[in-house]
Amino acid sequence: MKKQRLVYLSMIAVLTLQGAEVNLDTVTVEESIDTFTIKDVSGEELKSADLGEALSKKVPSVTISRRSGIANDIILRGQKRDNINVIIDGGKIYGGCPNRMDPPISHVLTSNIDYVTVDEGPYDVENFGTLNGIVKVYTKAPKKGFKGEVNLNLGSFDYKKGSITLEGGNERIKALFTFSKETSKQYKDGDGDGFADQLKKASAPAGNLYQKQYEDMDAYTKTSFMGKLFFNITDDQELKLSYTANRSDDVLYPNSPMDALKDDSDLYNVEYSIKNLNSYSKKLDILYYYSKVDHPMSNMYRNAVKKMPEITNHMKSYIQGARVKNSFDLSDSILLTYGIDTSKRIWKGAYYKNGVFAGASLDNAVTKNRAVFVDALNRFDKNELKAGLRYDDTDITNSGNYNEPSFTSLNGYIFNTFHMNESTDLFAGVGISHRVPDGRELYFFKKGIVGNPNLDQTKNSEVDLGVRKNFENASCKVKLFYSKLDNYIYFNNSLPKNKFVNIDAKIYGAELSGAFLVGESLSFDYGVVYQRGEKDEPLAGQSDTDLADITPLRGTFTTNYDYDDKTSISLEIIAQKRWTHYDKDNGEQEIDGFATANFKLQRELMNRLDLTVGVDNIFNKTYASSNTYNDLTLVVAGGKQKVKLNEPGRYAYVNLSYQF
Repeated sequence: MKKQRLVYLSMIAVLTLQGAEVNLDTVTVEESIDTFTIKDVSGEELKSADLGEALSKKVPSVTISRRSGIANDIILRGQKRDNINVIIDGGKIYGGCPNRMDPPISHVLTSNIDYVTVDEGPYDVENFGTLNGIVKVYTKAPKKGFKGEVNLNLGSFDYKKGSITLEGGNERIKALFTFSKETSKQYKDGDGDGFADQLKKASAPAGNLYQKQYEDMDAYTKTSFMGKLFFNITDDQELKLSYTANRSDDVLYPNSPMDALKDDSDLYNVEYSIKNLNSYSKKLDILYYYSKVDHPMSNMYRNAVKKMPEITNHMKSYIQGARVKNSFDLSDSILLTYGIDTSKRIWKGAYYKNGVFAGASLDNAVTKNRAVFVDALNRFDKNELKAGLRYDDTDITNSGNYNEPSFTSLNGYIFNTFHMNESTDLFAGVGISHRVPDGRELYFFKKGIVGNPNLDQTKNSEVDLGVRKNFENASCKVKLFYSKLDNYIYFNNSLPKNKFVNIDAKIYGAELSGAFLVGESLSFDYGVVYQRGEKDEPLAGQSDTDLADITPLRGTFTTNYDYDDKTSISLEIIAQKRWTHYDKDNGEQEIDGFATANFKLQRELMNRLDLTVGVDNIFNKTYASSNTYNDLTLVVAGGKQKVKLNEPGRYAYVNLSYQF
């Protein structure tokens, strides 16, 4: 515990090019100017497998889109869906559900993760479709020798989890295998209401309520396996093979009309790298990835099946891709990276009534992308200048005889950090990025076509600037951003069909974060984010100019205390202002502000045996943090407002971890 604090002290004393180290809820966060790096995720995020929930606590600009007890989506600076890029060990995965029951970030479990980086803005050219930000997940890597770890976790609402990790090897070959399983009953909000009770209290239609025999069923069961083999072929050549299988059963989504019968995903990665090939190749990286998702969702647990057929929408998603990149020193101060990137994404789905095929929901939407990119890093005088350029060529096809668009785009950025002195950094960046419409936005079919086959790609023109200052016992960073969105893909609920449209809009805001120390044992850190989103003009048939998904003023404040060398304690306060700017015309509603407190204690009981106990929402507050934008299909109460889902009430947990 003291070792972490010494690292933290060093952060405040010394400013390095890699950025400063802060400590958020005892998870070490390495924060460079434009990147948050959340370390030791598997060791610290013990509450559940839900990475989205973990990130919403660690990164000030990330909030959660609550849909269930697990597999929740994230919002980054007012953007979600394909506007945020999610990369897992260099590869990609897309969820099968058009209703975001299984967002990409839900297909990797916290117990399998080493660390995560979150980059805000369009400052990435290696990956297809980074419109507003990118989340890069790095799973555990095998090490030499033989090691293992066993975790047992119990929590409120009958939560149970067990995981085991085994790894080992020598200089030439290393292997890692990890297995986990977890299950939970439905959580209850601060009023003691479970999923079924929340629907009843909201006066949801009778057909959307759970049948009596299913009202108390478990919220989910989730199992995961990950295996890796690393080969050091020579001192300069390495081959990495990895496979991850996730299996989820009966995941309940109470304020949606359907629940997930299962959510299965498989991720395959092959990476080969060679260093020092010649003077023009400092490192050559070759990556191939393939992932697939099988996601049937159904109303079989709801009252609707008593009078109507059981309806299942069986969705499947696939993506395979390859990337080749080479880097070399163009001069003593310039590192140049260039490469090619290509991918093929397939998304399809079909409706079934009582098990009989009833038509396509998404008729084999295929997105093919080809791209070239170049990235440069130049360190000169007191500057650290990064710049990148990417050219994309994308074709989208379908089997439903709808329009099949093709897109080209030129994306690029310049980002400079000026190290004014030993304690002060000034930074500024400008970037332009694009992302093409996805299969759902183009072609999704539900009682008529909801998608719009004539959508254009979205363009983001963004400026970021700010300052970071280190003091003797404190650090502070202020960041401003302005994002101009042309042809932003948006949902217009006033239209009878083709509800996705292109609009022009803007999102802007400010972020304040920092930390300070009081002696060697006590530290505080904080993060406050304000943002606004506005349409340039109201949508057809509407008058509201507020953008959806723009979380109001939000802040976190954490106290960290090292009681002794073996014990650390943290107390976290999360507060959010009442929603006053929201898109009422498209299903959003006013939501009260809230403040909630979380507590965690970690104790080394004996050599290699650690205990963690914690309580989230200590005062058992009843509150909702997610709004009800109509791009999601949610239960409508009384024919008017969508049913919002409350956050969990008081949640206590305990974890035992043994390493050998």
